[in-house]
Amino acid sequence: MSTAARRRLMRDFKRMQTDPPAGVSASPVADNVMLWNAVIIGPADTPFEDGTFRLVMTFEEHIQISHPPWSPTYDVAAVLTSIQSLLNDPNTGSPANVEASNLYKDNRREYTKRVRETVEKSWEDN
Repeated sequence: MSTAARRRLMRDFKRMQTDPPAGVSASPVADNVMLWNAVIIGPADTPFEDGTFRLVMTFEEHIQISHPPWSPTYDVAAVLTSIQSLLNDPNTGSPANVEASNLYKDNRREYTKRVRETVEKSWEDN
């Protein structure tokens, strides 16, 4: 069954293949365009440099009304690139990880140490 969501994701996949953004990659899992494997490479000149961060992206056939507004300009590449940019410039005003945000603001040395440990662990997980 071809839905608008599936067609959109296939368009995003084709774009990722023909015009891949620097430092991110993603593709659907075999036989399931609604489930993607993605990789974000840590940006240069940050504590995340050389990190290889794997994630799984799950998409829904239909977006419910209760979800936050979503713009069609945000494709898979834009989402991954936005996440990657947060590694370079964390949003401490509205953090997803409050503990990390507080550490970033209050103890940058410890924050950097923990990030580097996470980067090294990312090599082991691959």
